[in-house]
Amino acid sequence: MTPAPLALPTAPDLWPDWIRERSASELARATELVDGLRTAPPADPVAVLRQWDRAAGHLGNVAAFGSLLGNVHPLESARDLADAAEQEASKLGTQWSLDRELYDVFAAIDDSSVAHDPLAVRLLAKVRADFRRSGVDKDEATRERISAIRERITELDQEFSRVTRDDVRTVRVRPEQLAGMPADWLEAHPADDEGLVTVSTDYPDSVPVRMFAHDQGVRRDLTIAFLERGWPTTEALLTELFALRHELATTVGYADWPSYDADVKMIGTGPAIPEFIDRIATAAEEPMRRDLAQLLARYRRDFPDATEVPGFDFQYYAELVRSEEYDVDAQRVRTYFDFGKVRQGLLEVTGRLFDLAYRPVDVPVWHEEVTAYEVEQAGRVIGRIYLDLHPREGKYKHAAQFTLTDGVAGEQLPEGVLVCNFSRGLMEHDHVVTLFHEFGHLLHHVLAGHGDWFRFAGVATEWDFVEAPSQMLEEWAWHADVLRTFASDASGEPISAELVAAMRAADDYGKGIYARTQMFYAAMSYWFHADRAGAEVPDLTERMVELQARYAALPYLPGTHMFASFGHLGGYSSAYYTYMWSLVIAKDMFSAFDESDLFAPEVAHRYRDAVLARGGEGDAADLVADFLGRPFAFDAYAAWLAR
Repeated sequence: MTPAPLALPTAPDLWPDWIRERSASELARATELVDGLRTAPPADPVAVLRQWDRAAGHLGNVAAFGSLLGNVHPLESARDLADAAEQEASKLGTQWSLDRELYDVFAAIDDSSVAHDPLAVRLLAKVRADFRRSGVDKDEATRERISAIRERITELDQEFSRVTRDDVRTVRVRPEQLAGMPADWLEAHPADDEGLVTVSTDYPDSVPVRMFAHDQGVRRDLTIAFLERGWPTTEALLTELFALRHELATTVGYADWPSYDADVKMIGTGPAIPEFIDRIATAAEEPMRRDLAQLLARYRRDFPDATEVPGFDFQYYAELVRSEEYDVDAQRVRTYFDFGKVRQGLLEVTGRLFDLAYRPVDVPVWHEEVTAYEVEQAGRVIGRIYLDLHPREGKYKHAAQFTLTDGVAGEQLPEGVLVCNFSRGLMEHDHVVTLFHEFGHLLHHVLAGHGDWFRFAGVATEWDFVEAPSQMLEEWAWHADVLRTFASDASGEPISAELVAAMRAADDYGKGIYARTQMFYAAMSYWFHADRAGAEVPDLTERMVELQARYAALPYLPGTHMFASFGHLGGYSSAYYTYMWSLVIAKDMFSAFDESDLFAPEVAHRYRDAVLARGGEGDAADLVADFLGRPFAFDAYAAWLAR
């Protein structure tokens, strides 16, 4: 029987009590199950594992809704309660991980007693590794210190997220300074009583203004405001966070935090991260130089003495290159991407690709703009999704998929939430690509929510594989036959195949710059953590400037502190490299599809079943090999980058 979806509060004022009650009941059930393992564990070793897994599922429920609602709920009181619930779940999880009595329960299991169940074998190995990585074998004083460190890390991560989420900066400009902006954007940004227009650092403002506004001063001021978000508040938070991660890693026997973190990822070791970064940087060197030469040539038509293009002018002049040399006008392109049509098109495309149906449901949500759908496969409900796609005060500022509930067959339906910040009107094509990307995570979460174990439910693969399925789904947002099914202008005329071909050619321009920029971010993510192992720890700003000079294509903008709002330093910690690592795999997986028929059911369904639906039931490299019929390779990515 299909489990019922989670019942959410039916009125705004009921949310705080709902958060308290769900948190209390889920934590109580988790505690009850774990206490039972200490006092009277089942005789059957698989039943022991199942009881632990269910306890972890209840704990995960609290962490999931805590993280989600702390980032999206309109009521500050609800966000605060959700943050507190997430902290409590993290604290309890830490207590379990350092409980020797619990560890002894799993250490005592005879491996041969679970050998008949491959997933139980996999789970037992992971549970034992979790305990060892937690420091359960340390003395009591050390375990108490580890507990305190983990609790503080959770607090710092949440505070960093809160500051970067809430620090929305603005510039106020005269209407004439916004020449070049699209008409619909201007209509949505009228002048105030003082005759000025307020432009914020939120993406629906900052992206188009830096791309289209002719006034260089406006582009510069908004770019500086964007790069200064979180500064100076988050520097102290990050400094403490990096130090505590290093202390935790070394306390449990690792050389540094990246080594600890990479131990459970595809990449395997910390030192392999800078090696991978340098491999990509080397591969991108020639494409980057080609991109920069083209960009500078166009820039010198306006600034003849320029020797480089500053970051605040990059998006504007890159757009001019695309418009003038590839005949792609982004303002014309966006007329084909009305938000409502794009959202419906996304559902139709992914439904056709994976043989799914999305049925709108009228259920309680946390904000009136959130839409909900039940996901059906072969006439059976397999999950529920929520789309929260527009910006508002107090909401998460980027784009991400959040879990509401993980799914386990017969026990709990998978429910996920897409949280983005798109325009309510016309969208840039880049945002269409982002929507497809993030929806890929949502599909992964729902399709992998029907196994027997919470541990392997949803996007439960190694973290450096997580982005690969989403990056591959981006390809469908670039294909003319796909786009023509939903991309049409105000008259109903579909986007032409010729324009899409030009868009793809224009998108190829700049990918060398993109790859090197990503490696700058990855290097910052790695070295900010790895530096803690040295005798002297560099100043964060100085280190950022140095790494930008080494890896990035664009120069540092003096006086700015981009790292202060680089949210991935929280969740991804030292592993931002994973975006490019995953892209290598994504390009290889996509090579299995026939671009003349992207909806061919045989390959699409094989991919759905071999990769997405498996969740964490196998190592990512094995899942990919099952799909491709061979181990993944670098060749497809290298060919894409070089073309």
